[in-house]
Amino acid sequence: MNGYDENRRRFLTKLGLTLGVTLTGTVVMQGAKAASTNELTISADQQLFMSNYERWMDNFIEVIKVQKKEPLNLENNKKIVALSDEAKLFQKELMGYMGDENFARYYMVATERMTLEI
Repeated sequence: MNGYDENRRRFLTKLGLTLGVTLTGTVVMQGAKAASTNELTISADQQLFMSNYERWMDNFIEVIKVQKKEPLNLENNKKIVALSDEAKLFQKELMGYMGDENFARYYMVATERMTLEI
């Protein structure tokens, strides 16, 4: 496992998404990563889930940007904790969807931008 994969695993594990990381890592190791989410088709339910998850990611990326510049910003750190707690609400549904290899690929591509911020 390279440093990129290890950092991604540590971050997502902190959010309580260990299963998603394990399955996503497996897909990547199999070389099954697509270049963009436009190349992948997921169900309407999965798309709704990912729309909500991507909104969450947008919020999380913003607090990470602030955290990098101002690590002692108390209000921002509170937002990080709140968003981390919110991520736990995605866990059960995410675990169910990660059994679908196509969804796992979609998830990996979609979360790439968040990983790059971290």
